[in-house]
Amino acid sequence: MQNSHIKNIFLLLLATTFISTSGVLGKYINMPPEVIIWFRSIFAGVFLFTYCKIKKVDLQIKQRKDFTPFLISAILMATHWITYFYALKLSNVAIGMLSIYTFPVIIAFLEPLFIKTKFNPIHIFLGLLVLTGLYILTPELSLGNSNLKGILLGVFSAFCYAIRILILKQHIGNYNGSMLMFYQTLIISVLMLPLLFFGDFSNFQSQLPYLILLAFITTAIGHTMLVHSLKHFSASTASIISSIQPISGIVIAYFILREIPNNATYIGGGLILLTVIIESFRSKK
Repeated sequence: MQNSHIKNIFLLLLATTFISTSGVLGKYINMPPEVIIWFRSIFAGVFLFTYCKIKKVDLQIKQRKDFTPFLISAILMATHWITYFYALKLSNVAIGMLSIYTFPVIIAFLEPLFIKTKFNPIHIFLGLLVLTGLYILTPELSLGNSNLKGILLGVFSAFCYAIRILILKQHIGNYNGSMLMFYQTLIISVLMLPLLFFGDFSNFQSQLPYLILLAFITTAIGHTMLVHSLKHFSASTASIISSIQPISGIVIAYFILREIPNNATYIGGGLILLTVIIESFRSKK
């Protein structure tokens, strides 16, 4: 039982590491965010469909009532991705990634309303600890600064992401994680088809390798593993543990984009890591 818990914690942390590559790739890819997300969905959908066929994963939606949550969660996912990538373009990887990590606090407060579970006061403390870490990590802002716009978009992105996780949590027991992510990417790809008429595809050829990395590593593998983890952890637990993601993203950004962390990054990051450790041991119960 203990080994199983450690394995699930490790897989969740691995999933967040894969997902954290979105910060660098979102900042690095020289295309409009909505175009990036469209290609991300198309390519990830192909990878996921192939995987599901090889593994003989059932792709049938079992109940008609599940169509609405599938659609709503996909719309929320698309909105989360697009606003998040705009936050990255307006600011930097650190601010873009850190601003969306208000979502564990949002989930901690909303989960009892969605799942009808008992509210756990510890999540207030852990959420505040994460927020404190994020506050320390965030540079000083002025109202006219594009960084502020990046943070506001990041927080809105976090809200969409939180609601999406809570919706999926209600239906995760009935479906495979890869199957859920396949339908998410399929719906997003179809809904964003109008981009064919007004999207800027001028850099597609040069950016293709990075789009494929974003689709395969970040989306097909990372997000599928995260969805699968919801079978073993509450949404609050999974989200708080995955708060290590900004740290991973900042480290990757340092090596790829040469964005150098300051002392505040180490202090704020330390608080976030402390929260991850506390929640990892607490969730063992």
